[in-house]
Amino acid sequence: MKHKVFVSDDIEAELDSACQWYRQQAQSADVANQWLSGIQDAIESLSSNPHRCSIAHEDGHFPYELRELLYGSGRRKTHRVLFRIVGDRVEVMAIRHVAQRDLSPDDL
Repeated sequence: MKHKVFVSDDIEAELDSACQWYRQQAQSADVANQWLSGIQDAIESLSSNPHRCSIAHEDGHFPYELRELLYGSGRRKTHRVLFRIVGDRVEVMAIRHVAQRDLSPDDL
């Protein structure tokens, strides 16, 4: 089954903010844009078999199943794409750096 991936304006803003941070840290627009393109492709890949991703460790704090897709531009995974599956729809709930605290219902 093909799923429709939904990314809200807030999530897009989180991605843009992370891209700006990469741009400043790497002092390279190319590196930042490559990271952004890569994570966007990873998110879009959720349209095919989103159940392949593991249950997020904070799943028990939500009234629905919360899953995570790990992403990093190198060997090390640096970000977590937290999402839920509702029928044939994948809803991205948050993007978190792995060093950030766990997601809570108050964050949404």
